[in-house]
Amino acid sequence: MSEDPSSPIRQSYDRIAEEYARRIFDELQHKPLDRQLLDRFAAQVRPGGRVCDMGCGPGHIARYLHEAGCPCFGLDLSPETLKQARRLSPDLEFCEGNMFALNLADHTLAGIAALYAIVNIAKEELPLVFSEMVRVLEPGGLLLLAFHSGEEALHESELWGYAIDMDFFFFRPVEIHALLERAGFVVEEIVERDPYPEVEYPSHRAYVFARKTLGPRSD
Repeated sequence: MSEDPSSPIRQSYDRIAEEYARRIFDELQHKPLDRQLLDRFAAQVRPGGRVCDMGCGPGHIARYLHEAGCPCFGLDLSPETLKQARRLSPDLEFCEGNMFALNLADHTLAGIAALYAIVNIAKEELPLVFSEMVRVLEPGGLLLLAFHSGEEALHESELWGYAIDMDFFFFRPVEIHALLERAGFVVEEIVERDPYPEVEYPSHRAYVFARKTLGPRSD
């Protein structure tokens, strides 16, 4: 039996978990557009509906959405990263999960915030991830997806002085639009921005607002 393809990603994030939390947890303070889009997401998701911060990392997005009034929990592949999230936000729920096979029941989420959750996932694997998102969202459920825009695929063996084994993928917004609609989403808007200097990796960013369709697809 072949190794779980998620294993190198999990192990890499486990190694950098503490440093990742130190560097990332406060990043929204320096990203006004991200805060604006998260506020919009919180206002447009069904009031009182359960929301998942998918690929939550240290839980800063879950924290922000919780404070904006969303009943939000975090989900991540890395147990060590989840330890950091629980340390930083002990009043929030965080659980381990794999986007290729979400341990969530059908139609139970009002919204998913997935900011850079697909950065380590190859394009050919995205249909499965998006179909899992569709499965767990209720009809009309809202997705906010963020990713690095472009066509690069980078392999990194070191980050912040730690040994890792991860690929990082960039995607063209038109490709993501097509894949989401094929999975059962209606794309409402794509927002793009240049990187914030000296705040983050210098890549162009894209944010997608999409909703799960209300009924069966015509295709």
